[in-house]
Amino acid sequence: MSGDAAHIWPDVHSQWRVGLIGPRRHTTRIAQIAPPFQSVPPAGYGGTERVISLVTEELVRRGHDVTLFASGDSSTTARLIPTVDTALWRASEVRDPLVYWTITAGLAYGRVAEGEFDVVHSHLDFHAFACASLVATPTVTTLHGRLDLPDLPRLYARFPTMPVISISDRQRAPLPEATWAGTIYNAVDTDRLEFNPRGGDYLAWLGRISPEKGLDRAIRIAQRAGIPLKVGARLPLKDLSDPNVRADWEHYEQDVKPLLGGGGVEFVGEVGELEKSEFLGGALALLNPITWPEPFGLVMAEALACGTPVVARRRGSVPEVIADGVTGLIGETGDELADLCARAGEIDRRACRREALRRFSPRAMVDGYEAIYRAVIGIDERPARDVLAVAELPLLDALDDVARR
Repeated sequence: MSGDAAHIWPDVHSQWRVGLIGPRRHTTRIAQIAPPFQSVPPAGYGGTERVISLVTEELVRRGHDVTLFASGDSSTTARLIPTVDTALWRASEVRDPLVYWTITAGLAYGRVAEGEFDVVHSHLDFHAFACASLVATPTVTTLHGRLDLPDLPRLYARFPTMPVISISDRQRAPLPEATWAGTIYNAVDTDRLEFNPRGGDYLAWLGRISPEKGLDRAIRIAQRAGIPLKVGARLPLKDLSDPNVRADWEHYEQDVKPLLGGGGVEFVGEVGELEKSEFLGGALALLNPITWPEPFGLVMAEALACGTPVVARRRGSVPEVIADGVTGLIGETGDELADLCARAGEIDRRACRREALRRFSPRAMVDGYEAIYRAVIGIDERPARDVLAVAELPLLDALDDVARR
């Protein structure tokens, strides 16, 4: 990638963050490359694939020519090119998913090399870097996972000009030397996640069961606070050949399962998209006592979209996603978080919904991605803003006026 393009990116990043750049009504041929593990959108749990779906559908809505490389059981208004017949998690014969990441990259970049696209947007982490470095069409990669892994600095040193996109500023900390094209916060489906102005009397926990997600800690905090906890959780995967899956099952059996029979805890199982508004919107607060540097935390943005504040530990992106005292409450110890749960009713639920619309809507996210696409392609005309991004905000402002009377 040229030095001129690298020079443009910091300006694009800063202009986007202060709202000076919005989408240009210019049709671009865009390849979106999804991991083959889940369908797009996912049938159940799958934050990355849900974000890819929102990006793809919003780009199509804006008139771009979008091709999605994803599993054959995906659903999209873009052109779909299957990389595997069905999502890998459904295929019992799959033993090494990375084999299919390579197949995905090879299939996609075969078409890239033929000149079918103006820009490639990869969601394969670093697995597409080698292919991307061999073609003239620019690739940008959104990094959806953690970056505090010991071998990554050596890999990024081998691809020093490969533009990458962070999903929070905090995510960048382990790799400050990477070629950062921008920070674009993930979006949630703000059209489908319904605003609940009242909430309820229980705490919600939503996610997959693994040690870093802190479900065992959440149960103890809720019991300490004396507030019922509803657990929307996906059990660990079935592939016990994966050491991470084995660790998740051990955590469930040893740390979580013994606590589920305790008072005030209701295990509701995996919560689907149709039930998510009711589950999150009906809660007093989302309890999110994570133990790892989570790059974004999609469930926090989903809760805000329903008007539900978040009580969380100061880890990873939490201070970026949650404004302490405005859209949630941030603490550290179990005692602190229990006290904060009791104060969750002080948070204005309209402020939570407003921030979700302003910062975590599909329109806001794709405004940012379009700006980065234009930078790497070399289009630098100032575009028009997408006024639809804040269409609901005047209604919320009117509700504030009524509340103040």
